[in-house]
Amino acid sequence: MKVALVTYSTRPRGGVVHTLGLAEALAAQGLDVTVVSLGRHGDGAFFRAVDPQVAVQLVPFPDVEGEDVGDRIIRSIRALGCGVDWAAFDVVHAQDCISANAAPRCIRTVHHLDRFTTPALAACHERAIVEPIAHICVSKAVAAEVRSGWGIDPLVIPNGVAAERFAAAADASPSSVAARARWRARIEAPWVLAVGGIEPRKGTLELVEAFAVARSELPSHRLVVAGGETLFDYRPYRAEVEDRCAALGVEPLVLGPVPDADLPALFAASDVLAMPSTKEGFGLAAMEALAAGVPVVLSELPVFAEVFGSTVRYGSSPATLAEALVDAVQCPDPDQVQRGRHLAARHTWLLAADAHLALYESLVGSRS
Repeated sequence: MKVALVTYSTRPRGGVVHTLGLAEALAAQGLDVTVVSLGRHGDGAFFRAVDPQVAVQLVPFPDVEGEDVGDRIIRSIRALGCGVDWAAFDVVHAQDCISANAAPRCIRTVHHLDRFTTPALAACHERAIVEPIAHICVSKAVAAEVRSGWGIDPLVIPNGVAAERFAAAADASPSSVAARARWRARIEAPWVLAVGGIEPRKGTLELVEAFAVARSELPSHRLVVAGGETLFDYRPYRAEVEDRCAALGVEPLVLGPVPDADLPALFAASDVLAMPSTKEGFGLAAMEALAAGVPVVLSELPVFAEVFGSTVRYGSSPATLAEALVDAVQCPDPDQVQRGRHLAARHTWLLAADAHLALYESLVGSRS
């Protein structure tokens, strides 16, 4: 069976991490898998090495100076749609809105639902829901949103996670100890980690407010923000965050995208991961932190309660998030950490691949 997994970016976003993890697990099952993406910003490869069993096809996508996000999305769809021989694949599986508009007769994984006010982008989002031949969601919460909004009943297949990789970053081996020490030397203080960059969906403003409150109990800690690759222009929001940081005296260390090889050690050396998102489909970064044995503080979203249960701490406001951050640092809960490790270890890419393969086989079989 020839399978194309399609994503709009080569950069380290959750959906791209998902695409590569799933592709490698499917290839290990003996499928002929190609990952298709746009080569933005001159990219000639993904943010990390991909297993050689997986083929990679990047469609050139040169930057256009001054292009707004709506025009960029429309151009992305056209480039991806025309740049691939889709008929060469038995299964085409789109991982985002752009891919689902570009690829005909595709399966679509809906990681989370966006809201667009621009008519062209709203229409793009709508087509990416209603036109695919089958739908997958990574959580029951997102599946319920799709069901409520469109009357579609998606198959729920939770994310996998590279649990062994993040667990190893926290062990006592000399290489892991040295990798954590390098981060501690660079940051020069204990820290609260946020992953996903500075953007509204990640709740960065709320986190800054919470961190400012928590500093009275955690005066030596820093707020460290990693990641941030996105298609959208969040400069106004980032300016708002910078202004609020200045007003509160918070000086976050903004790392930007972190090399994939260095990321597990950054997680493992953190005192706590904070993820006060306003919208998520699963929370892959939180699962990675649990695998590394790091306490996690999340916002009170239904999807987080579904996926993580009692393995994490929660907050619904800057004050309660701050309380949870302080508790995570000052009152470690070894039982909760162990439950988190076990939860992460159960979310394997092999299980996810098995569930996807069953769907693929049913769809291919129905066409023959």
